[in-house]
Amino acid sequence: MGWLYMHSLKGHNGPRQYLDAQFTYETPGAVARVLKSALVKMRVYYAAVESVIKETGAREAFAVVCLVYYNQRDREGYFFGYKDMTESMGPCEAECPTPILDLLSETGNENAIDWRNRCRQYAAARQSMAMKPSPRPGQTIVFDEPLSFSDGNSLKEMRVVVDPRSHRAMLFQDPQSGALYRIRNIKRRTYRLVSPQYA
Repeated sequence: MGWLYMHSLKGHNGPRQYLDAQFTYETPGAVARVLKSALVKMRVYYAAVESVIKETGAREAFAVVCLVYYNQRDREGYFFGYKDMTESMGPCEAECPTPILDLLSETGNENAIDWRNRCRQYAAARQSMAMKPSPRPGQTIVFDEPLSFSDGNSLKEMRVVVDPRSHRAMLFQDPQSGALYRIRNIKRRTYRLVSPQYA
């Protein structure tokens, strides 16, 4: 299915509430409702949707994924749009929160199984990064592999220093030349920290 754009959220407080309502409905043969949902980075909506067949009572909980466009300054006034798919389509987006995954029924669909595995791998990696200690000024950071910089320098060991322009930010200093570097997404790197007293 393609993108659907609109001028209004039809009385709903935000994109997540609007999409929750879209996937909660009743037909002559079935009832569907959103068990839990999340809007990640205002870009992707994830939901566990329960579907119950009225005649048999058969129940299934599956994942819905929607790409979301939300820009209240849209020039044409179409400030909200979405493109929906189910987990069985094997979406590329795989940052579904674990509490939603935990509500899903077992499935034999290979695309859905692969997607669920990718989501759980992402969640595990994110948790691992969160638990990793952050570099603090005064420490020495030692990377498993040398980092290459645009000035041609390649360093494995650096000092952690305070950015003089922003005391909440950190820079990384070449201990030999004193050159300062920024390193984005530092926790995605593999490193160990050495405190000054042990240096």
